[in-house]
Amino acid sequence: DYPGQLAALVGSINESLINQREIVRQVRDGARSIQQGAGEIANGNNSLSQRTTEQAASLEETAASMEQMSSTVRMNAENAHQASDLAAAAKGEAEHGGGVVSNAVVAMERINESSSKISDIISLIDGIAFQTNLLALNAAVEAARAGEQGRGFAVVAGEVRTLAQRSAEAAKDITALIEDSAKRVDEGSELVSRSGQVLDDIQLSIKKVHDIVSDIASASQEQAQGVEQVNRAVTQLEAVNQENSALVEEAAASSQSMDQQADLLAQQVNQFHLDRH
Repeated sequence: DYPGQLAALVGSINESLINQREIVRQVRDGARSIQQGAGEIANGNNSLSQRTTEQAASLEETAASMEQMSSTVRMNAENAHQASDLAAAAKGEAEHGGGVVSNAVVAMERINESSSKISDIISLIDGIAFQTNLLALNAAVEAARAGEQGRGFAVVAGEVRTLAQRSAEAAKDITALIEDSAKRVDEGSELVSRSGQVLDDIQLSIKKVHDIVSDIASASQEQAQGVEQVNRAVTQLEAVNQENSALVEEAAASSQSMDQQADLLAQQVNQFHLDRH
């Protein structure tokens, strides 16, 4: 026991030492917690940095693939557009061919009409030749009755009869030719009609192809725009990921520095002896 003021001073010093030990103990516990937390943060940042690096590599590969896909889609869109133009041109040619066939059909019909009119005229000529032949025959009979006075007239009547017979034969030949021509024209009209039907079918098929190719071209264009948007998004994401990677590296460096400072703090705190003598 210390008497008087010295005892009070010693008691105050002992109380300060007790408080100091408690403070040092709390500081040591806090330093350990900081050290542990800093280590966990450093490990987490290292893991995050690794994952960010891997993600950056994946994004680079994705960006390269998207660029290649974008190029392919653009090429497909251009090819589809060219195919659409070719289909439209083929459609126009088919329509022109259909018009030509229609004109040919009309021409065949007019030929048939003209042949029919010619046949009517030939029939009329044949009738006239028949009547002329009959009149010439009657004239020859009358000339024979007239005797010597009708001999000259009989010669003329014979010539007229001969010409009438030749006219009749020529009319028959022409009629046969016209009938043959009409038959061939009918066959040609049938072939032209069939060709027209085939051209109509071709035109319809080309129209369907044109519509399909146009739809493909439109879809390819929309696909190209969509891929381009995705490509831009991937590029932006890659840029953001690079920024994140830089921030993660800074955070990793900071956490490593904090871990070192926490180790140093723990070493300094461990120099304090808390055992009470």
